[in-house]
Amino acid sequence: MQIAPSAYWRHAARKRNPAIRSRRAQRDAGLVPQVQRVWQANMQVYGADKVWRQLNREGVVVARCTVERLMRRQGLQGVRRGKAVRTIIPDPKAPCPQDRVNRQLRAERPNQLWVSDFTYVSTWQGWV
Repeated sequence: MQIAPSAYWRHAARKRNPAIRSRRAQRDAGLVPQVQRVWQANMQVYGADKVWRQLNREGVVVARCTVERLMRRQGLQGVRRGKAVRTIIPDPKAPCPQDRVNRQLRAERPNQLWVSDFTYVSTWQGWV
């Protein structure tokens, strides 16, 4: 591995003695279980903003960006509103037309080359 020996020894020393870690790392180690607890207690639907508000209600003074960073590091996400838009449901058994143009979109005369595409637009009635 191409790392400096001093970096390895510094890392090993911090593993052995957590008191010599940076203050931010020490504070993060104390906040991680609290963020996890609030997220779990609220059925895993709270995002960073709601977790941050709940921690502040409980008297834990922490910045919102810190909660966002810790949640991102742990892989925790809140539930997003709305439903996922799925515009195409492919049928693997359906025959797929051949790409006869082969991405060469240059025509030598009118009506020689016809290309189509689908565009989905969200309306009040749904997707069109």
